[in-house]
Amino acid sequence: MGVGKSTVGELLAERLGTGYRDTDADIVAAQAKPISDIFVDEGEPHFRELERAAVRDAVLGHSGVLALGGGAILDESTRELLAGLPVVYLTMEVGEAIKRVGLNTARPLLAVNPRQQWKLLMEARRHHYTEVARVVVTTDDRTPEEVAEAVLDALELKHLPGSPSAAADAADPRTPDKENPA
Repeated sequence: MGVGKSTVGELLAERLGTGYRDTDADIVAAQAKPISDIFVDEGEPHFRELERAAVRDAVLGHSGVLALGGGAILDESTRELLAGLPVVYLTMEVGEAIKRVGLNTARPLLAVNPRQQWKLLMEARRHHYTEVARVVVTTDDRTPEEVAEAVLDALELKHLPGSPSAAADAADPRTPDKENPA
């Protein structure tokens, strides 16, 4: 929560010249109401069913950058679906999380004692994130642009020709050509 999945995902899609999709946005659009209302009106188990279906549809029907909600990884079938894909786990410390999402938040799982709830959620989820992630990238004290660069570097992905990073790579003689390594 608050790690920058959506912002970084959009930057990555732009730099790679591909589409971007966010499963939380898919759920909100399909249900015509915010996730916090789904939690209140139908409960977390119902939301998790919607989330599982949204992730399955997105993974099977979208070939670009995909951002998943923070709890999507709790579902075993979702973790199986993600196995072998270039999954990135964006991580941050609790202090940074609180700065980003705030203590007064509309996030249903942080409604009571957000700092403690965030810690508990991360303790329960971290091993699932690391289980499916190909790389882990920290977002603490980094701009979204710096995080996107770190993800591209960690996955050894090329930038879209003409992007600022591709131009910088081409101008830097120290940057190896990944197709024709020296």
